[in-house]
Amino acid sequence: MKRYFGLLFLMAILVASLGASAQADTLRVATEAGFMPFEFVDPDTNQLVGFDMDLIRAIGEVLEMDVTIANVNWDGLIPGLLNNHYDVIIAGMTITEERAESVLFSTPYFESVQTVVIRQDTEDIAALEDLAGKIAAVQISTTGDFAAEDVPGIRSIARFNTVSEAMQAVINRAAHAAVVDLPVAEAYLAANPSAPLRHLGPAAENEFYGIAGRRQNPELMERINEALAQLRADGTYDAIHETWFGAQE
Repeated sequence: MKRYFGLLFLMAILVASLGASAQADTLRVATEAGFMPFEFVDPDTNQLVGFDMDLIRAIGEVLEMDVTIANVNWDGLIPGLLNNHYDVIIAGMTITEERAESVLFSTPYFESVQTVVIRQDTEDIAALEDLAGKIAAVQISTTGDFAAEDVPGIRSIARFNTVSEAMQAVINRAAHAAVVDLPVAEAYLAANPSAPLRHLGPAAENEFYGIAGRRQNPELMERINEALAQLRADGTYDAIHETWFGAQE
C-alpha cells in the first residue's frame, strides 16, 4: 500500500512538472487587432496578422517558445497582463512614463508619430492645434487620445474602441478629425481608397513602441530584449519591416 501511494505521489509530481514545463514553453500574448498594419484579422483566413504578429512569432522562435495570441479590447490589455492572463502585450503600444509605472517595457522596436486625419473637403484644419473648438475622434486610452487631450480649447473628444470606428466618425461628420498613429492612418487609407479622408503628416513628437510585460518577471523581458537584438542583427527584423512598410531608409 505504501509503495502504491508512493508511486501515485511520484506520478503526480511528474504530471505537475510536465504541466509547468508546457506553460513555461508557451508565450501568452495579448493584442488588440484593430491597428492595421501592426495587428489585424485577415478577412480571408480569419488569422491575426501584421507587423507585430510577425515580430512576436519570430521572437517566440528565438526563445523556442510556442506563441498563443489573444485578441483583447484595448482597455483590457494592461489589466489582463497585470492579472497574469498574459505574459506580454504587443499592440503598437507607445512607451510612456505613466504606463511604465505599472508595466515593464522592452527596448523600443518601432518609431512612430501621431497624425491628424480629416475629410478631404476640410480646409480649416492644418495642424493638431487647429482642433481647438472642434471634436476629435480617437481610440480610447491611446497616445492619440492623450495628444487630443493636450490641445488647448478642444471642444470634445469622441473615444472609440478601434481606429476604424474613429475614422468612421470623421467620414460621417460626427467628428471633425481623428488623431491616430501615422502608419495606421496610411494603412487605413490604403485599404479604404474610397474613404473621403486624408492625413496631415507628422503632427506631434516621435514616439516609440515597446512590448509590455509584468514588472515581476524581468527575466522574461531580458530574454525578449536579447531576441529583439538577435532579430535585428540577423536581418529578420528588416525582412518583417519590409513586408509591411517597405525597406527601411
